[in-house]
Amino acid sequence: MLTVIESIAEWSATRDDFSDLARERARHAIIDTIGCMIAGRCDFSTQAVRAAFTSSIGKSGAAYVAGGGRANPAIAALVGATAAHALDYDDNFKPGMSHASAVLVPALLAVAEAEKANGRRLVDSYLVGLQAQAFAGAGVYPSHYTAGWHATSTIGCIGTAAAVAWLKGLDAEGIARALSIAVSMAAGTKGQFGTPIKPLHAGFAARNAVEAAELAAAGMTGRLDILEGEQGFLELFGGFDPKGWDTSRILATSAHVIETVGVMPKRHPCCGSTHLVVDMILDLKEKVGFGPSDVASVETLVGIANQRNLAYPEPDDEMEARFSMQYCVSRAIAKGRLDLSDFTLGAVSEHGRDDLLRRIAMRSYSQGEESAEGDSLPHRLVLRLTDGRVFESERKYAKGTISDPFTAMDRTAKFHDCCSDLSHIQAVELLGRLENVEWEGDISFIGQVLQAETRTAGRMAGAG
Repeated sequence: MLTVIESIAEWSATRDDFSDLARERARHAIIDTIGCMIAGRCDFSTQAVRAAFTSSIGKSGAAYVAGGGRANPAIAALVGATAAHALDYDDNFKPGMSHASAVLVPALLAVAEAEKANGRRLVDSYLVGLQAQAFAGAGVYPSHYTAGWHATSTIGCIGTAAAVAWLKGLDAEGIARALSIAVSMAAGTKGQFGTPIKPLHAGFAARNAVEAAELAAAGMTGRLDILEGEQGFLELFGGFDPKGWDTSRILATSAHVIETVGVMPKRHPCCGSTHLVVDMILDLKEKVGFGPSDVASVETLVGIANQRNLAYPEPDDEMEARFSMQYCVSRAIAKGRLDLSDFTLGAVSEHGRDDLLRRIAMRSYSQGEESAEGDSLPHRLVLRLTDGRVFESERKYAKGTISDPFTAMDRTAKFHDCCSDLSHIQAVELLGRLENVEWEGDISFIGQVLQAETRTAGRMAGAG
């Protein structure tokens, strides 16, 4: 009987027949992530990583590095994935409990350059890795995340290792070796949320995935039952109620997870745990019309893991603001939207102590309620206005999910928000090429754009 790793590797090694829908959604996810990399390449977290590894970044190397220079693929992946996750604008992926694309895309871009891979190989490898993240995450969902593990850095590392190994041309045995190695490299705690370490988790995961695949290509081996076996991933990382894996289901998978569940591009550049509530606020604001002075109170009900993520009721800086329900809701009420300008040090200094924040409360479901209902519980909102009106709302799906998808206009608007440091012509031309990336024989143009100097310094280290 095959182990879980062998089953994932067997599925991955035989994939080259993805549907047109899967490829289209993969292209959308890749475009979204590249936009986030452009927006985040001058953030403090990214710049700190570049400074730490400056001796490894120069004029030579197999891959372009976000922010300038070239380096080996592992370092390029480290910097690129940190940039992709720096502003918390990158997509969510429920089956992996991860920011899947922020790890996958930078790792694959770095290796694709070294391997001289074309756009179609990039798209195919993305789909291999996304499904591998779904497979790996299924065995520990959701208790792994609730226990405090940052699945972007754990599940993301494991699934991306399969993608990188596939892109490098490894067979099923080679992909299995990469997966086993990646399990030993998986780490990252949610206690770091709200600090510059959180985006570095994506960087670690991408770098580790690249190195796991390189080690596998060199013949390094590990236990192939390390996910489910004694003292393995399930036992150590699974949390209070891990489900385990069904290898027959893995092997029988036909419809890709991007078709059945999808990835969720973010409408708002902040922690996804705020998004259902912020969406409800924006829906009500459009329907009813109200401002900060009209609000008597806002009561929110969220999941346990969501409440634990949002630890900063009165944030001191832009990192904490992204993990503050109170700040995100307050700015949404005031502006009717959230964008990158709300998450700068200047914006938080001005609005992080607004009186409205103290009128916004958050509580979570009980452990018993979550155990009984699984992940089907909606987030709820009670909005009380000063004129006595009360509005109640609930949402199970955020804007960007398959149930409430982005339109083409939504995708374009977000990409241009991320690319505000490029000229309009540059952004339009880049988006046009990325929309047809599958037919590009040479994808080095992506790395070249990530090299470009910014026209503004608004998101430089120390400036938010």
